[in-house]
Amino acid sequence: MGYSLLIITFFIVLRYLLLAGFFYWALWKRPPEKVHARRLAKHPPIQAIMRHEIYWSVVSSFVYAASGVWIIEAWRSGGTLIYFDVADYGVVYLLLSLPVYLFLHDTYFYWTHRAMHHPKVFPIVHKVHHESRQPTPWAGFSFHPTEAVIGALILPTLVYTIPIHGGVLVFMLVLMTITGITNHAGWELIPDKWMRGFVGRHWISATHHNAHHLNYKMNYALYFRFWDRLMGTDEMDVPAEAVVDTT
Repeated sequence: MGYSLLIITFFIVLRYLLLAGFFYWALWKRPPEKVHARRLAKHPPIQAIMRHEIYWSVVSSFVYAASGVWIIEAWRSGGTLIYFDVADYGVVYLLLSLPVYLFLHDTYFYWTHRAMHHPKVFPIVHKVHHESRQPTPWAGFSFHPTEAVIGALILPTLVYTIPIHGGVLVFMLVLMTITGITNHAGWELIPDKWMRGFVGRHWISATHHNAHHLNYKMNYALYFRFWDRLMGTDEMDVPAEAVVDTT
C-alpha cells in the first residue's frame, strides 16, 4: 500500500509538472505575438506566488494519490462498479456515463466550494488557494490538504454507486487536470467566437474562473455554468480592480 501511494503520487506530480509547465511556457514564456489566446491577467506571474502554488500542489498530490489507491484497491477486491468490457453496458451507456459523472462532480464541487467561502471556513480550508489572487497555470492543484481531501472524496463515492468504464474514468481524470490548469492560466484559450456561442454560455472557462479569483461571491462551479446560473452566482464581467470579499 505504501509503495503504491508513493508511485501514484510520483506520477500525479509528474503529470502536474508537465502539463502546468507546458502551459506556463506556452502562455507566459513565449513572445506575446506567438500566443493565440486572450490575456486575462494584468501582470506576469510572480515567482513567490508560483512557488506557493507548486508547493501546495505537490502536497495535494499525496491526497489525490491516496484517493487513487483507494479506488484501485477497491476495484481489485470487486467493490466498485468500474468495468473494462464495453459490452457490459453498451456503447450508449459508455457515452452517457461521462456527462453524468461530470455533472455529479460539478454539483458536488459547486456546493462544497461555495461552503468553503463561508467566513468561518474560508481561512482554514480555502485561503491557501486564494493566495493566488491572480492565479497562474501552477495553481490548478494548489489547495490546503483539507480542501484536497474534500475534493478527492467524490470519485471514490461515484465508482461505488454508478458504473463507469476504466477508459472513461482515466479520460475524466485527465480532463480534470487540464481544466484545473487552463482555468487558472491567466489567458483565455477558448476562441472569442466560441465564447459568444454554446461553449461559452455553458462551459466554465478561464474568463469565468478568473472572475471568481477577483470576486469570491460568484462563479463557484467547475465544468458547467448551470448551478451558478440557477443560484444567481454567475458573472463574467468583473473589473480587475474588483474588491475581494469572502463573506
